[in-house]
Amino acid sequence: MLPSKLVSHHPPAIRLLLLSCACLLMGALTLPSVSRAADKKAASESDAQAVLLGKTGVLQGIPGKGPLKQRELRAWLSNPANHVPLKVELPLGLNVGAIPEGVLEANPLTRAKVELGRQLYFDTRLSKDNTISCATCHDPATGWAAPTQFGVGIEGQTGNRNSPVSYNRILTTAQFWDGRAGSLEEQAVGPIANPIEMGNTHENAVNTVKKIPGYVMQFQAVFGKEGVTIDNIGKALAAFERMLVTGPSPSDYYERMLPYQKFTQEDLEDDEDLEKIYAQVMADYKAHPMSESAIRGRDLFFSKRVNCAACHVGANLTDELYHNLGVGMDQENPDLGRFVVTGVEKDKGAFKTPTIRNVAQTAPYMHDGSQKTLMEVVEHYNKGGTPNPWLSDKVEKLNLTQQEKEDLVAYMEACTGEFEKVETGRLPE
Repeated sequence: MLPSKLVSHHPPAIRLLLLSCACLLMGALTLPSVSRAADKKAASESDAQAVLLGKTGVLQGIPGKGPLKQRELRAWLSNPANHVPLKVELPLGLNVGAIPEGVLEANPLTRAKVELGRQLYFDTRLSKDNTISCATCHDPATGWAAPTQFGVGIEGQTGNRNSPVSYNRILTTAQFWDGRAGSLEEQAVGPIANPIEMGNTHENAVNTVKKIPGYVMQFQAVFGKEGVTIDNIGKALAAFERMLVTGPSPSDYYERMLPYQKFTQEDLEDDEDLEKIYAQVMADYKAHPMSESAIRGRDLFFSKRVNCAACHVGANLTDELYHNLGVGMDQENPDLGRFVVTGVEKDKGAFKTPTIRNVAQTAPYMHDGSQKTLMEVVEHYNKGGTPNPWLSDKVEKLNLTQQEKEDLVAYMEACTGEFEKVETGRLPE
């Protein structure tokens, strides 16, 4: 139960934040219940397994080494606990946000479905020439993105856009830089049929998967009589990707710690529960501190003068909306981004706001990968973007000092959290 002093001393917004923090500190994961196979919408709340994203253990694959044998898959699928719906909880920082309504209801998460999606994500057999997987452009070794300016597909082909990150996608619906995919399920199967990415067709990809007994077995167990379809491939991939989240960062521990600085020793002595929570919050921040430069950068980031939070806002530090920053608009034939999807004039040259979380791991930056470092990104904003008729009114010259630029970079670096360990091998024979 949350201490009364913790609630009464703060306005509603802070109360909500503290409530989330306290619940996270004091809560415990429930034990798995046994239910039937995946996608049973009738499953009740009591049937669900509660898991904290980032610490689920679900992404480490089926125990063992080498290619997955049919007997291993049969044993895995025979365990009822692997088909129980997962009730996911967001980690510190992300937990001030919300999963879009209806997303998990439409595609429930289970261990078996997530594991199937994990295998598909790292399997190059989905591509035309067996060389490209989802992980080729969204690699856990490079922050779930790619270190190249553009994504590289079959036969070394490239497009004109940087590979977006595949983490924290559980918090949004529309995908891609231009938002052309309305769901993660739709996005997941797009690259399969893209001629310069996986270069395959959906029909051929489905036929390939159907020739692999281990996959057929899993699709039947997870999706029933439907078995292997392109829609179910998308559902499995989306289920896996929704489990990919950034863990708490130094900036999250700092934000959680700030309200507690207002409590006096007398407050703590009067409330034993508050004293315990306070001790834990302070210990966590001490173990994950922000530098003085990062703290200054944080204050600049959220200040009215610099106002990065005009777009980089919310739990995932992105509004998930589309803005013209002038990037690439000085080219002869610029990429018009969102406009191609909507046909709306104001959307010309507008692209989705990327998350600041773990951004230090995902260079290069911007939709065209033209900015190689975070300092270059700051310099772009500092000059007021690149002038063009559709430049966002949120972009203005900042007149930052060199120290302020460095502080902003330090803050963005402090928004880096750990990822859960993921098995990248162990695919069906």
